Amino acid sequence: MKTITRLFYITLLGSTFVACKPNAAEATKTDSKPEVAKEIAAVNLDSTRFHIEGMTCAVGCAKTIETKLNETPGVQKAVVDFDKKEALISFDKTQQTKTSLVKLVESCADGTTYKVTD
Repeated sequence: MKTITRLFYITLLGSTFVACKPNAAEATKTDSKPEVAKEIAAVNLDSTRFHIEGMTCAVGCAKTIETKLNETPGVQKAVVDFDKKEALISFDKTQQTKTSLVKLVESCADGTTYKVTD
């Protein structure tokens, strides 16, 4: 009986250590990169909206495209709506163009999955 009890506690303790590692890494990852608003002069601010074909899910496709756009220099904010299959992007027209943003979206994944239309 003591052996079973010991095994139970060892298993419980071991699973606690294993289960806590991803959470600690996630907390460190999110804490180390605070969201900073990108300032763009009003005269340079432009926006575009376009339709994206080829998205199959909100978490994988739409979120990936949105993240890539938001990490791009000159992009103030990008929102990709999976249900509407649409992207709305505010950007600095001195750093980006509508054409460069279209190419960026179409280059996500394998380069042939997403097609941008208006």
